[in-house]
Amino acid sequence: MKSFKHIVISISACLMIFPLYSLAEDETGIVLITGSNRGIGLEFTKQYLERGWTVIATARKPEKAEDLKQLGIQYPDRLSIHQLDVTDNERIDELAKELEDQPIDLLLNNAGISGYIPDQIFGRLDYDSFEQVLAVNTVAPLKMAEAFYTHIKSSNLKKIVSVSSSEGSIGGAYDDESGRMYFYRSSKSALNMVMVNLAFQLKSRGIAVGLVNPGPTDTDFMRGIPFPLRSTEEAVTDMIENIEDIDLDNTAAYLNYNGKTIDW
Repeated sequence: MKSFKHIVISISACLMIFPLYSLAEDETGIVLITGSNRGIGLEFTKQYLERGWTVIATARKPEKAEDLKQLGIQYPDRLSIHQLDVTDNERIDELAKELEDQPIDLLLNNAGISGYIPDQIFGRLDYDSFEQVLAVNTVAPLKMAEAFYTHIKSSNLKKIVSVSSSEGSIGGAYDDESGRMYFYRSSKSALNMVMVNLAFQLKSRGIAVGLVNPGPTDTDFMRGIPFPLRSTEEAVTDMIENIEDIDLDNTAAYLNYNGKTIDW
């Protein structure tokens, strides 16, 4: 919504702006997380705060992100919340400008959508839905990396990590006559290629790029699937450990939640 385009919400006792650059001595770094309002993104925000990081959290409708705002009250000096629709390139550029003097140690492209599953059935595919899934899952992470490149380059850790899925693994695909989840699976495959290309280009500039897979996790998207689901807490803990292992030596890593490499 236009009325929220320029809102920067930072929460202490109430909604107020606080400086992102005032870091405590024991902090590890600064992370920008997309899609922070619920599920895996919210858990990333919580765990990075618990680990002493400063978090720049983004959400499409931050005014409705009650759990995120509660974290802001709990961590008033280390959490800022910003409005961001990752499909809005103009808003991405605006946010990068607003944070232009802010180093970002880790850009964490978490925002993602599955698309409406009935729209992904061959014979009645909804191509508008396909474009939306690609815009969020594939195009937005590349745009975020480009817009925040100088912020990442000026930081200490210099990492770009995207949340992918084993569903995007071509090598791991299996014979399935249902032809399920065309949009979601192909968007993650494309994301993987985007990030690999980025990793190769940015390695000489000191920036490491990687992909992490949460595994089958108890989120709105996965509920109802007939096999055991991992808690978001467990999934995020594993992914953070994998993110810590991503560096220039293994840039372009595509890591499963157990730390093993996923087939492309």
